[in-house]
Amino acid sequence: MNILVTGASGLLGRQVVSEAERRGHSVIGTALSRAQPPRLIKLDLNDAAAVEELLCAQKPQAIIHCAAEKRPDVAERSQAATEQLNAVAPGHLAQIARRLGAFFVYISTDYVFDGKNPPYGVDDLPNPLNFYGRTKLAGERAVQAANPDAAILRVPILYGPAEYAAESAVNVLLDVVKNTAETKMDAWQARYPTCTEDIARVLLDMTEVSVGAAGEGVAGIFHFTAAEKMTKYDMCRVFARLLEIADDGLAHVIPVAEKPAAEQLASRPDNTHLTTTALEEIGINVSCVRFEQWWSKHLSSA
Repeated sequence: MNILVTGASGLLGRQVVSEAERRGHSVIGTALSRAQPPRLIKLDLNDAAAVEELLCAQKPQAIIHCAAEKRPDVAERSQAATEQLNAVAPGHLAQIARRLGAFFVYISTDYVFDGKNPPYGVDDLPNPLNFYGRTKLAGERAVQAANPDAAILRVPILYGPAEYAAESAVNVLLDVVKNTAETKMDAWQARYPTCTEDIARVLLDMTEVSVGAAGEGVAGIFHFTAAEKMTKYDMCRVFARLLEIADDGLAHVIPVAEKPAAEQLASRPDNTHLTTTALEEIGINVSCVRFEQWWSKHLSSA
């Protein structure tokens, strides 16, 4: 099939493109600052006319919308731009997808929840604590209003093959472990780091079920996550073990066991564990690679 992937130069988007091509599909990838024509078409998702022109010319059978501002602190500082990209643009894309008869899936976040009553099912009431979460929730609602047949996939913190460490809040911890500069590290927030390779597989499974399904495809909100509960300090300890760094070699990473009174610009929820029941009920494989297993293989081949 013909699939268009937005944010195709990003951490998740690249993996979605790779998985789609591996399965034999034709892929159109779009990007902005890291566009590489002709492989990745340069497209400003805030330019409504350009978006409409491209989609109507390409006529994709599916649109997987990965592009977003996903950094909570950046979102807090650049609210107008974040709202445009995370909340307004998805609604416009979903509207065009409906007109073209294309399956549309929007990537959302576990940060739509406040972290007070995990685990969260798809019907639980969102209550985002930060501006990033509010814009992603607004994006969900814009997509649903524009295209009732669209799918929304909420995911947690991501890791995977990266072009540079800062692409992922997980990958960047490798540099922290290797560095000797004293760094305070979050040891209180429960995270469920999930590999982009697994997310890409799920997105393509959802897409293949839906294209040509004549109203019987995947629609509504779904959750996907790995099951391993880890703080960022826990992840650092895994990296230290894999890098064969002794405990005293990790002494520069100082665990912070309680939520700071004055933390980052954007408040973080304590525990936004998601349930995968909705995906399981439609027959989607929700298995995930184990964190240490993936990183062991990745580091040994680097």
